[in-house]
Amino acid sequence: MVWPYMSTHLERELKRGSTELLILALLEERQRHGYEIGQLIDERSRGAISFHVASLYPTLYRLEDKGFIEGRWIEKAGQRRRRYYRLTSAGRKVLASQRSVWETFFVALDRVARITQT
Repeated sequence: MVWPYMSTHLERELKRGSTELLILALLEERQRHGYEIGQLIDERSRGAISFHVASLYPTLYRLEDKGFIEGRWIEKAGQRRRRYYRLTSAGRKVLASQRSVWETFFVALDRVARITQT
């Protein structure tokens, strides 16, 4: 049967394609550490999108290398040291662009597949 594979494959590809947008959007609100980002994605999507926290770090490193986010180590009393990330001005521009692309894509997808719930 083809459908379960296609569904899983599609979910994986959509997740991979949206990771940067999700991270940048959460960092737009305030600085956060990787674990918190993963938790918020799961929480706000009501479990529909979840990441093993370790899988987010390559994307965080890539975004940092591109200059879209900046990370710094912070130590708090009674907690282990964590790397907190914040959005840069370049990251804000990328986020605006990605939002526009996703919005255009979803509107077009809805026109074709008629997914909007009424």
